[in-house]
Amino acid sequence: MLALADPDLDHGPRTDKSATMRMCAVSREVRPIDELIRFVVAPSGEVIPDVKRKLPGRGLWISASRRMVAEAVRRHQFSRGFKRDVRVAATLPADTEALLERSCTEALAMAAKAGQVISGFAKVEGLLEQGRAEVLIHASDGAADGIRKLDAIAGQRGRNIGESRDLPIVTALTSAQLDLALGRSNVIHAALLAGPASKTFLSRCQILVRYRTDDDDKTGMAARNSD
Repeated sequence: MLALADPDLDHGPRTDKSATMRMCAVSREVRPIDELIRFVVAPSGEVIPDVKRKLPGRGLWISASRRMVAEAVRRHQFSRGFKRDVRVAATLPADTEALLERSCTEALAMAAKAGQVISGFAKVEGLLEQGRAEVLIHASDGAADGIRKLDAIAGQRGRNIGESRDLPIVTALTSAQLDLALGRSNVIHAALLAGPASKTFLSRCQILVRYRTDDDDKTGMAARNSD
């Protein structure tokens, strides 16, 4: 629930775990927490993003949008919201994006450790043809031909077996970031099998893409869907 006495701040991650909606301190719009980013004040007095919503202390919520975070910095919204003098880096919008990217790569690494990631064009192609892929991943700097071919297989497979939902296709990370997450070189294509770690990765990618694309509606997706 929203804290009626102070709608800008939560009471900390341990006392407010049941909350599913929060108010954006910039737009004043109440939104699901999956569409916002939590910020806290570090012991040094600096405002930092709490992208995993686990850091102690009271939190201020901003819509998951680079434009909104930049606006919060410009308006000195953090000092007003926290009702104290705080230090806010001019690079906070970029720093937030970097943390969101790292959160995605960490989630992908965890999915790999859980045995839920397959990489390499041929292996991904086979997984798609078997209908076992839950998420298709392409490096954002991957070659267009390979991406088109795998996308076509994903779309055709869905039509052949009559699936009612499209396969999420994630293009949020570079090849270098995929390499880092999976511990191998030149990763361009990957696919995720069903499992909780895969769901976590997709959820974190949704926030990252929403943040980058400045998508302020309630249907922002981390992935495009197969045709």
